[in-house]
Amino acid sequence: MEFDYIIVGGGSAGSVLASRLTALSSKRVLVCEAGEDTPPGREPKEVLDSYSGTAYLNNRFLWSELKVSTEVVSHNNDPTAPKPRLRKYEQARVLGGGSAINGQMANRGAPTDYEEWEARGATGWKWDSVLPYFKKLERDLDFNNEWHGQDGPIPVRRVPESQWPGHAKALKQAFIRAGYKELADQNGHFEDGFFPVTISNANEQRVSAAIGYLNAEVRKRPNLTISTDTQVTELIFEDLRCVGVKARVAGRTTEFRAKEVILSSGAIHSPAHLMRAGIGPPGHLRDLDIPVRHALSGVGQRLMDHPSIALAAFLKPAARVTNKETRRHLFIGARYSSHIGGAPPGDMFVVGATKTSWHAVGEQIGTFILFVNKTFSESGQVRLQSRNPSDEPAVEFNLLSDRRDLERIADGIKRLAPIYEDPAMQQMIANPFPASYSDKVRQVGEINTKNKILTTIMAKLLDGPGFLRKILIEKLIMEGFTMDGVRHNEDEAEAFIRKAAVGVWHASCTCRMGSRDDPMAVTDPSGRVRGVGGLRVVDASIFPVVPCANTNFPTIMTAEKIADAILAGN
Repeated sequence: MEFDYIIVGGGSAGSVLASRLTALSSKRVLVCEAGEDTPPGREPKEVLDSYSGTAYLNNRFLWSELKVSTEVVSHNNDPTAPKPRLRKYEQARVLGGGSAINGQMANRGAPTDYEEWEARGATGWKWDSVLPYFKKLERDLDFNNEWHGQDGPIPVRRVPESQWPGHAKALKQAFIRAGYKELADQNGHFEDGFFPVTISNANEQRVSAAIGYLNAEVRKRPNLTISTDTQVTELIFEDLRCVGVKARVAGRTTEFRAKEVILSSGAIHSPAHLMRAGIGPPGHLRDLDIPVRHALSGVGQRLMDHPSIALAAFLKPAARVTNKETRRHLFIGARYSSHIGGAPPGDMFVVGATKTSWHAVGEQIGTFILFVNKTFSESGQVRLQSRNPSDEPAVEFNLLSDRRDLERIADGIKRLAPIYEDPAMQQMIANPFPASYSDKVRQVGEINTKNKILTTIMAKLLDGPGFLRKILIEKLIMEGFTMDGVRHNEDEAEAFIRKAAVGVWHASCTCRMGSRDDPMAVTDPSGRVRGVGGLRVVDASIFPVVPCANTNFPTIMTAEKIADAILAGN
């Protein structure tokens, strides 16, 4: 059977495209998703959970072999030099993609982001052009005004303050005393201040893109085929036109044909599909003996994310989540302007996490997660390690390659550390320390019986005498840095940031939209791969620059907008 469209990846973008394109009954659509289905009424409980850690720390829903480097690496470095350490990267492998495992943060970014997209050659993507699609995707349960939609597939809400734990309520008081403006709506007028975080969640359950867009009614459409446990291994071409895919369906090799193939596999796997098909930087392809089908130097290049660090503290019992009224762990966030390096307003973001993992120790540690909202570092890259589609690509995020990102994180530490000294916070926390999402933390975070037993024992000890807790935190949790050191010593702050900085799973920009005369542009403003027929990319990889937001809603918006373009014949 030939389809009109084959969508490679059933994540946030793929779910949107499948729903919108099949609304036209004459269009036959196949979705190929490597992971498992989340069918209505039978969604995995981990996916539905308001607390996201049960999903994103679960190898069942991940590309479990994917590892990345985050440290600064010169692209012209000595090939014999020691390679940077690799970190596990929690990339979703499940219908709904990142929206099925993420923190459910539902924000849009700054209007200046999309003005920059337009300036970088993505014609038709300025703020006034994308706002209607942000409104189209959502059903805001709290606000009905010019900023919000009421009829979209994704419910949006904020956890009411009456359900906040003591830690979040103390943060609010501390933010007020520190001079931050209180904002009722994170997605209203974009300005500095603190706010209840906006989430894609209703009735205390996650609503992923697959749950919202591929509901029971949509799945009844005879022109929609959803094939899960289906890993696309090859794009099929006739000359310079993509005409289908080869895939392993439940382990069996199958071919599917289509008038157009749409890659929606994310900013790591979409460029990998292109490069394995001979579309990408010609030198890199020749190094792997891949025939160059079409030279596009920008494929896999300029990978971006939001560099992030965490400041943590032990939570006293009154501060902790109860898991009764809500299982949420992120309640209150803030954005502010650093005024460093020519950054636009609202260039920094911080969220207070009242729980850091699913286990008993995770409920005793609260953090500030601080990230660079407006990232300047854009020299990361995705490259193939082999021609074998089973081999994960080499991924270098090259975070902090622009020193302004490091300087703003150091400035953020100086701004946030004093908040721990606020009287309201002092009643809720003890033993603040700079935290690291180290391999040790990741290993303990894996969901298994051994970790449950170990963390239960550790939690009882942490709730013991203060001197014992201090020793345990310093010896078993901290990574050799102190709060005073990273706050007052520039060298120690830089050392900590360079060691601890990670991305926040917002991989973007490896197949950027751009103008025809931009040598690094991979796609046009409708997602079509330049110089190739029958092939588009629609996901976060086509962002010209990562927006000042968690990337799920910008990705859904992008798919909504391009779905309209496709149906309009563009």
